[in-house]
Amino acid sequence: MTQKDQPTGFFSDLGIKKSFLNILNKKQFIVPTPIQHQVIPNALDGKDVVGIAQTGTGKTLAFGIPIIQRIALYKGQGLILVPTRELALQVEEALRSIGSPLGLRSTVIIGGAPQHSQVKSLRRNPHIVIATPGRLADLMNQKIYNLSKVNAVILDEADRMLDVGFLPQIKQILESAPAKRQTMLFSATMPKTISSLAGEFMKTPLRVEIAPQGTSAENVDHEVFIVQKNTKMRLLDSLLEKYQKDTTLIFSRTKHGAKKIARDIRNMGHTATEIHSNRSQNQRKTALDGFTNKKFRVMVATDIASRGIDVQHISLVINFDLPDNSEDYVHRIGRTGRAGRSGKAVTFATSDQRRDIKKIERLIRKSLPIQSLPDLPPEREKTTYEEQPQQRGRGYFGQRSQGRHSATKNHPGSSQRRRQRARFQRSNSSSRQPRQELV
Repeated sequence: MTQKDQPTGFFSDLGIKKSFLNILNKKQFIVPTPIQHQVIPNALDGKDVVGIAQTGTGKTLAFGIPIIQRIALYKGQGLILVPTRELALQVEEALRSIGSPLGLRSTVIIGGAPQHSQVKSLRRNPHIVIATPGRLADLMNQKIYNLSKVNAVILDEADRMLDVGFLPQIKQILESAPAKRQTMLFSATMPKTISSLAGEFMKTPLRVEIAPQGTSAENVDHEVFIVQKNTKMRLLDSLLEKYQKDTTLIFSRTKHGAKKIARDIRNMGHTATEIHSNRSQNQRKTALDGFTNKKFRVMVATDIASRGIDVQHISLVINFDLPDNSEDYVHRIGRTGRAGRSGKAVTFATSDQRRDIKKIERLIRKSLPIQSLPDLPPEREKTTYEEQPQQRGRGYFGQRSQGRHSATKNHPGSSQRRRQRARFQRSNSSSRQPRQELV
């Protein structure tokens, strides 16, 4: 069964309990989005749901409100699977903001964070577990967690979970969950693999399609520049100068590229941070927090940030590299133009990638106008890592501002420290000599 977009009324029309409704009213949730309007009543009735909607349309509350109310009424435990750590933390924050007044206990189970604290939180019997499939399956294999209490499973951004190779873990989790459960699946795109998954693990799901698959936000302007690979950085320099008041998210295809781009942007004089899989969880949180509170105007990211980054003031998204999958273009540009705001999406493509541009156009059913290259500034002088100005203490992301050897070599007083170490080693050597003889 499929439902299309319909006019929305109020949250008070959807079957939400009065005590819960009062909390939503205090949070200024009065009028539901189309996906919320159609999903919430059916999910409250316990139906399985497949929801297709653009990013930034309120999917989290569409499944969050029903799961919280049903757990309050029928007990049990809810399990929410997401593809990235950032999305897990975002979902947990959103549910905690509306559920904590009701006594909701939730926990986040993700990789890149200490397992010990996560195990302790699971033993406190939380009402809702938000997890990435890899870490959850690992805890299941260790016999630390089982799904015996789970009566609702939600897969958020399901297509992305399959893109990053989580299908075996997802199947293991769904096969381990009780047969008598509610299952909901959400995404902005719905490839055939997802349809197959829904057919295998869901019971006659209601399909709620707010917009056709691949639909991009209407209030985002699209531009494409055909540019040589070795000219991309000069074009980026020009655009960052042109849009110097805009909060900007830049996508790189690789983590090494993201690191280099962020470094070059800082060399241009802009505040910039980076987020990719080589960053620790604390470093990724520091980067995202700094970008959210505008400490950094620019964030460079891999597709790890195309889902789960809910920063309302992003006005410009730049695809420094085209995504590997056309569907990821939709998710990338979904980071701008959120909550009714306007946004701009600029894509860099080389001349041999015109066919990839056509694939994206077919997916989003919209043309991507190709712009003429502006006058480009000269290439900036490269600043190597060792040449960066030395700072006292620890610098960006808690790392030393210079390589260990160059800092020791150039730092005033380093010769004195080497002489001190030599004297210390000689004294230690003489003091250890008697022990060597005893041996």
